Amino acid sequence: MSVQPGWQGRFFEDFEIGDIYQHPLGRTVTEADNISFSLLTMNTNQMHFNSEYAARSEFGKPLVVSTLTVAIAVGQSVTDLTQNAFANLGWDDIRMTHPVFAGDTLYSESVVLEKRESAKRPHAGIVTVKTRTLNQDGDEVCSFRRMFYVYKQGAEQLEGIFPEGKKALVDGTPLAEGTPLVEG
Repeated sequence: MSVQPGWQGRFFEDFEIGDIYQHPLGRTVTEADNISFSLLTMNTNQMHFNSEYAARSEFGKPLVVSTLTVAIAVGQSVTDLTQNAFANLGWDDIRMTHPVFAGDTLYSESVVLEKRESAKRPHAGIVTVKTRTLNQDGDEVCSFRRMFYVYKQGAEQLEGIFPEGKKALVDGTPLAEGTPLVEG
């Protein structure tokens, strides 16, 4: 038996200019998501949480607050882009190109635009991507450029993070190959 590492994310060396990552998880935005995020962030624009107010607008119903849309897009990209990042350096050219409503399902994809070694941090590099988010109909709802620091493979900052268990995983005895962890 041996420990098999889970998905470790991408490191600086894994990024190539022009690579496109279609982030694997879609996310349906609910009315509760929209209201909670609006109120949590102290956004008092009634367009996001008052149906009667929003009914008078050209959209006829509440819009999902745009910062929630951006937050979902960034979150969707973490698995592919920034699981090994340690700092965001900036977001530029944020565009909200189509309204988002409760019930819409969002998908995001990113293209690598630039990468360079860090002059000050030999254990890291800087990557720039453009991300766009689509709704279930393929309409682009937002896009932005993002720059972040990401660790290189073997960076000492990533060593020894997973703690060693005080007890063996199963009954204190090593498992024979092919033995299930849980009997059933």
